[in-house]
Amino acid sequence: MSAWTTVLEAARPERIGEVSQVRGLSVQVRGLDGAVGDVVTLDGIDAEVVATGEDGLRCMPLASVAGLTVGAPVRGRGGPVRVPTGSALLGRVLDGLGRPIDGKGPLAAPHVSLDHDTPSIMERDRIDTALPLGVRALDTLVSVGRGQRVGLFAGSGVGKSSLLSMIARGTEAEVTVIALVGERGREVREFIEDDLGPEGLARSVVIVSTSDQPAMARIRAAFTATRIAEAFRDEGAHAILMMDSLTRVAMAQREIGLSAGEPPATRGYPPSTFSLLAGLLERAGTDRAGSITGIYTVLVDGDDHNEPIADTVRSILDGHVVLDRALALAGHHPAIDVLGSVSRVAGKITSPERRAQAATLRAVLAARRRANDLIDIGAYHAGADARIDAAIAHERAISAFLTQPLDETSAIEESWTRLDGLVSAFEGVS
Repeated sequence: MSAWTTVLEAARPERIGEVSQVRGLSVQVRGLDGAVGDVVTLDGIDAEVVATGEDGLRCMPLASVAGLTVGAPVRGRGGPVRVPTGSALLGRVLDGLGRPIDGKGPLAAPHVSLDHDTPSIMERDRIDTALPLGVRALDTLVSVGRGQRVGLFAGSGVGKSSLLSMIARGTEAEVTVIALVGERGREVREFIEDDLGPEGLARSVVIVSTSDQPAMARIRAAFTATRIAEAFRDEGAHAILMMDSLTRVAMAQREIGLSAGEPPATRGYPPSTFSLLAGLLERAGTDRAGSITGIYTVLVDGDDHNEPIADTVRSILDGHVVLDRALALAGHHPAIDVLGSVSRVAGKITSPERRAQAATLRAVLAARRRANDLIDIGAYHAGADARIDAAIAHERAISAFLTQPLDETSAIEESWTRLDGLVSAFEGVS
């Protein structure tokens, strides 16, 4: 009997389960042990375990399940997902699973677990250094700090992706990690070749999961990008993580949660959606070694900035930039509503003099907005309010400062110098 035992141990028998049910987006597996987060292979198709129970494992496939039948063999992959990291990824384009799709050959990079602990609250460095983004309106009026997390909020077609491309080219971050989640396939090459360009791509890692891919692949892309950025931070780098869009991540989790049997809650989103968003966003930020500045686009449903996903994300992030459809339709690009946008760390990363300059321009813009109706009907009389007078007299100069061509990058010192010159021309405004 000992001889047979030796043979069996040498053969390392593999336990194989089988598909018991294929329903909607999920696949039920029986006869195989596994934990949530493990990867299994469904007759050659990778899938992730999202729930376990007495009736087996419930899995979400990472590719199309066309042709998969009940009784198909299922094999365990031996643990959770691992993704590539390191400088070998710079200049590469990967899919949501961390596999290269740019035709430049295989990756020679170390692989790490997709899971990573959120930095301890006592080990997070304070945000005290500004991160230049190359966009005048942001660098001066909505200043972003190194390690801050910011959302770009807008309806469809208002310019979120365009603003993101401006930041990708203009930022002074050491490393850029870009996640394109649930976006149109047509836009991927345009973004990489036209918006990012060869120089931008050389210091970037791009992770892509388009809208036609399974929900789990879209979720995986968001976490793969975050994990790659975390690895750069652990090495002491100051990285910027840009994700377009966080709303598509939430929609993918809604598909997964409902398929796993979760009850729908606010607007059909199951509870796991909101916990996933919090966990994903909290992984960005600072620690003792380096930092991740997170910039996430949020597609607001019907231009309603109080819809559940936008409201939840805004409450977690350290600032938000609102893009206004009326400005976009008027040809004002980027269509940033500076009065509706907030950076919660601006007071920690700018000098009192510069904060005063930004506050002066904001006050002039706010006065102009309040008086819009009076001005439009000719009921406003010059001299009634110095701020309104300044807004009218310098309307073109203000517009020229706040607008910026898509292919133009503005150095941060140049932006502050222009703002100083602009507010100095406001007579009687302090």
